Amino acid sequence: MCAMRVHVVDHPLVSHKLTILRDQNTDSPTFRRLADELVTLLAYEATRDVRVEPVQVTTPVGPAEGVTLAAPKPLVVPILRAGLGMLDGMMRLLPTAEVGFLGMVRNEDTLEASTYAERLPADLSGRQCYVLDPMLATGGTLAAAIRFLTDRGADHITAICLLTAPEGCANLEAGLAGLDVPVTVVTAAMDERLNEKGYIVPGLGDAGDRLYGVAQ
Repeated sequence: MCAMRVHVVDHPLVSHKLTILRDQNTDSPTFRRLADELVTLLAYEATRDVRVEPVQVTTPVGPAEGVTLAAPKPLVVPILRAGLGMLDGMMRLLPTAEVGFLGMVRNEDTLEASTYAERLPADLSGRQCYVLDPMLATGGTLAAAIRFLTDRGADHITAICLLTAPEGCANLEAGLAGLDVPVTVVTAAMDERLNEKGYIVPGLGDAGDRLYGVAQ
């Protein structure tokens, strides 16, 4: 059974920014800026388990013991396209991390997710991966993405999602059954449910469309 944990970040600034993101009157430039700020707040919580190693530095007064990020560097993986809107906010907090890209698409008939593009190291052995996906709705895409990374050797996965639905979390855990890798989902809110179209309710609409507009 996958050791999956869901962490809903309880902070007034997170709630404040999420409230404005939900508002249908919030335009795309404002939505992008607030999503960026919200991701940085979520990333602070998501990186509590980032691996570090001891190091000694010299201050103007004398030596000091500290830590530095351990090798290999963490890998940040936005799921295209909406995950790109979360990348800057994540990298602001973790600028020395490396970035890979994963394009996943869901077949609307079978509801199975498949990979259409990827730019990732072939060997992820010993890597901590931070997956960026704004909406954990049905959970199929995120489960496929996590399995893609763990199949290449990643041994610690943290997914950062603006919003989650109970059904998505349950489906994600079921989809990762048998995976012997710790998985944590960090989110700003657990919403009520999914509607018949698979949208999170009350949610905030289609994150990709609200970030980048609707391509005609």
